[in-house]
This record gives sequence, C-alpha cells and structure tokens, in this order.
Amino acid sequence: MTEKEETIFGKILCGDVPCEKVWQDDRCIAFRDIAPVAPRHILVIPRKYIPTVNDLTEADESLVGHLIWVAAQIARREGFADDGYRLVMNCNKHGGQAVYHLHLHILGGRQMEWPPG
Repeated sequence: MTEKEETIFGKILCGDVPCEKVWQDDRCIAFRDIAPVAPRHILVIPRKYIPTVNDLTEADESLVGHLIWVAAQIARREGFADDGYRLVMNCNKHGGQAVYHLHLHILGGRQMEWPPG
C-alpha cells in the first residue's frame, strides 16, 4: 500500500471506501463529508497525492486553482452559491488538518461565523 492509499482519501480514490460523489473529473473528486459541520459540507480532493499545503510546488498552481473552480461549480449546482459559502484548506495539526491528503472544504447552507475558531 502506498502512502497515498493509507489515508481515507486515498482509499476513496482507489474505490476501497465508498462516498457520495458530487463531482469527478481527471484532476479531482468531490464528495459529501460524512461528519458535516454545516448543512452543506463537501470535500474536494485532488487525485494527485499532496499531503499538506506546505507540500505544494509551483507545478501544482493550476491544480489548486482547479479545486477552487470546482468548488464554485458545485456551490452553483447545489443551489447555495448566491447565499454564500466558505472554502477552507487546513494545514497541519495547529491548522486543524485531520487527513494528510490536501483537501478543500466547501461549507454552506448557514451563516458562517467570524472568527472561525
């Protein structure tokens, strides 16, 4: 098993763990979070294994842009884009990262608080 496959997201990408997909293309997949913190909580993960934001390289610039573009498409498709939503990428322990495979949270369906926590 590779390092990528050892994370829950790696297992989802390999098809070993089921998920409720809302988007998939050649660069990423998006699925509903199994422990949502908002009425709409969707995760967008790249197919490429990148453990944290700190591990991004200049070559990953368009991939990160694609993840954000996908998030906007999903928010529109799911019907909460006009009301607003929050995009979050956590990095490492103090940033709240629980799964070490880069991922983007789409949070919507309620008023978000500031500061976030």
